[in-house]
Amino acid sequence: MVNTLFKNHNIILASGSPRRQNFFKELDLDFEIRLKEVEEIYPDTLKAEEITDYLAELKANAFTGELADNDILVTSDTIVWHEGKALGKPKDYNDAFETLRSLSGKTHEVITSVCLTSTTKRVTFHEFTKVTFNPLPDNYIKYYLDHYSPFDKAGSYGIQEWIGLVAIARIDGSYNNVVGLPVDKVFQHLLIFVK
Repeated sequence: MVNTLFKNHNIILASGSPRRQNFFKELDLDFEIRLKEVEEIYPDTLKAEEITDYLAELKANAFTGELADNDILVTSDTIVWHEGKALGKPKDYNDAFETLRSLSGKTHEVITSVCLTSTTKRVTFHEFTKVTFNPLPDNYIKYYLDHYSPFDKAGSYGIQEWIGLVAIARIDGSYNNVVGLPVDKVFQHLLIFVK
């Protein structure tokens, strides 16, 4: 049923994230994956969702001139916004450790922007989810970093992993957004986009 909604369109997911790819599979969408290396640098003046909007659109711009008339390109970016600054993917183990220590016992926002692009139009939207961590002892952080691989994740954690079970006190908003994609919003926007 789902694919009949998009039967005249070729959906392209431009993401190497296994979590985002899995979401698209779980939606029962026919889609292809196309990847481009994009240097994720943004102007220092941008804040919060301005950063993720900018980066999602920057990723879409890498495909300029390459889309067919029936293509719909999906690009996205996620950050953790905490105490007035963006926390992206950690540089290394120590950076991940300090990031998790800074989130301990506090509330932060996970922001994901999604950009839908065709040859004739573009729509960018974003989702906010507030996540509150329990206090995290250093030995919990060390255990998590030693046994899991959160080094490809904004904010240095994957909510679907061990740390999500022991550290998350509260979530206000979309759980899937924290995993990496506000799937319900993506689906609704795709339906509108193809009309």
